Amino acid sequence: MSTAICLALVWGVLGPAPGRAQEKVPLELKLPAPTLKGTPEDLPSGPNIEPLSDKPRPPFYVPKGVTNVALGKPVTASVQPFTGELSQITDGRKEAFDYDTVEFRRGTQWVQVDLGQPYRIYAIVMWHDHRYIQVFHDVIVQVSNDPEFKEGVITLFNNDTDNTSGQGVGTDREYFETHEGKIVDGKGVTARYVRCYTRGSSQSALNCWQEIEVYALPAS
Repeated sequence: MSTAICLALVWGVLGPAPGRAQEKVPLELKLPAPTLKGTPEDLPSGPNIEPLSDKPRPPFYVPKGVTNVALGKPVTASVQPFTGELSQITDGRKEAFDYDTVEFRRGTQWVQVDLGQPYRIYAIVMWHDHRYIQVFHDVIVQVSNDPEFKEGVITLFNNDTDNTSGQGVGTDREYFETHEGKIVDGKGVTARYVRCYTRGSSQSALNCWQEIEVYALPAS
């Protein structure tokens, strides 16, 4: 029997060897309907803002088998919302309706999802408030295995370019809220907790959230 045939048989029985590159597939998202409010004429602009595109987002590739491990998981926050409930941020509903939006007071605020156990995170998808075409400020995404975020904090996204929110100077660009949400590359880091910051938007000083999804695989 040839060496090639032997290797093929071993592969079929044992599967991919440890450390072998995982098969990647496009991330499939269940997107909400676009807002019907239209695009304002006075959109913010500048070198730190991604231009609003009218084209579909390019595919984002993740390992085959990832699932949204944030669905139904508990959410805590820096302050309690004055509209909506924290549980709505992981309930799977993210339409451009008032009752699907959770609103918080002004200033830098965060929401945090407890995934229940460590996962290898490959994508975090966020919808802040796509009822309006707007830009949210100081969007920061961090993960950790420490619920207090005092140790082992990894920052995956930060567009706070002047450190107004005190989490370090960010190099990412601001972006417009649309029904597609924002995909943040999880880079395969292992963590149990996901914490996301905002500090108002171009539309309002209030902070809003509609949904957080975390696409991951078990860490073990």
